[in-house]
Amino acid sequence: MDLLGALLLVAGAAFLFLGGLGLVRMPDVFNRIQAGTKATTLGTLLTLAGFACLRPDWAVKLLLIGLFILFTNPISSQVLARSAHRAGAEKSPLTGVDRLAEQEGRPS
Repeated sequence: MDLLGALLLVAGAAFLFLGGLGLVRMPDVFNRIQAGTKATTLGTLLTLAGFACLRPDWAVKLLLIGLFILFTNPISSQVLARSAHRAGAEKSPLTGVDRLAEQEGRPS
């Protein structure tokens, strides 16, 4: 279990690092939100699973924390993206389609 826990911790740390790198490297706020949310959610869940393998007596608490993160991270990123869109955050020139603007009847 120690080896599995250590591997999960390393994998979680790698995803968290890549999420942080994505926050720096992505061209606009919408891509940064997605990179930060997806990578950090998976990285945090892997890290919590690694800790659960190392400390089985904490597993229930870590599971509850993981479920909370699993439900709140995607919702918060969606709210951030919608508010950035409404505030008129500039999109990357590579963005070809804006479905939210199409739904609201605005030009993309």
